[in-house]
Amino acid sequence: MPEQTAYAAGADAYRPRRSVLYMPSSNERALEKAKSLPVDALILDLEDAVAPDAKEAARENACAAARSGDYGRREVTIRVNGIGSQWHDADIAAAAAAGPDAIVVPKVNSADEVRGLVAAIEAAGAPERTRLWAMVETPVAVLHAEEIARASRRLACLVLGTNDLYKELGATFVPGRAAISASLQLALLAARAAGVAIVDGVFNDVKDTEGFLAEARQGRELGFDGKTLIHPGQVEPANEVFAPSEAQVDDARAVIAAFERAQAEGRGVATLNGRLIENLHVDTAQKVLATAEAIAALS
Repeated sequence: MPEQTAYAAGADAYRPRRSVLYMPSSNERALEKAKSLPVDALILDLEDAVAPDAKEAARENACAAARSGDYGRREVTIRVNGIGSQWHDADIAAAAAAGPDAIVVPKVNSADEVRGLVAAIEAAGAPERTRLWAMVETPVAVLHAEEIARASRRLACLVLGTNDLYKELGATFVPGRAAISASLQLALLAARAAGVAIVDGVFNDVKDTEGFLAEARQGRELGFDGKTLIHPGQVEPANEVFAPSEAQVDDARAVIAAFERAQAEGRGVATLNGRLIENLHVDTAQKVLATAEAIAALS
């Protein structure tokens, strides 16, 4: 199977996922408010944020929202209840029929589960554009993340479920996330090897702005495409952190120009302000520009 690439042309072309906001689908006011938020992607939640007696109403609300076309350029996804739960099969069938941008599945632990999910989604009539996002939330998932990421071309994104990961590991949260740093990096390696997107887990203290920014910057430095969020107030900070700065865009253009000049002169490398510029630096610069252009297109 040919590898996907996050920057490839066509269905899997790069799409900004700097801010990915969970919204409880049982809350109709929240779903309405989401239409005006500057968020890149929404996860209309049927799982953790929804009480058992509200599951069916939440499913109807999420599917209606996905079908509505009222969310503009925002990527609209539906998170179903987990494999083996009493709601999972009905969630998959309804979500697939609604045709959101993606169906998000919690606690995906193997490539076989991915293939089973894809088969179920397709059997329920999901359109080709409806992708699968797999949540990586357990030690088993982390250790099999590459197999999960490569299991199907319909899989477009890995989503870190860091709260569950802390629980499964018996780890203690401290600033800097030392306890799960290996897990974050293994999941990132898997996503990049398979050419799929990957978004970081949530930050739980909605009042700790500095803590959120520090963790978002850490995620950006590691290589995540964006961050999952639990509050609308986290959207704009995430958008800023995960977007190339003006200086980075200017530098990317300068790198490409310097390399093109060197090639025109018959040289295979270039220098820019004392830095050696090779093909790999040009590739990175092109990704910076592609990201900036995709973000600008959202405006």
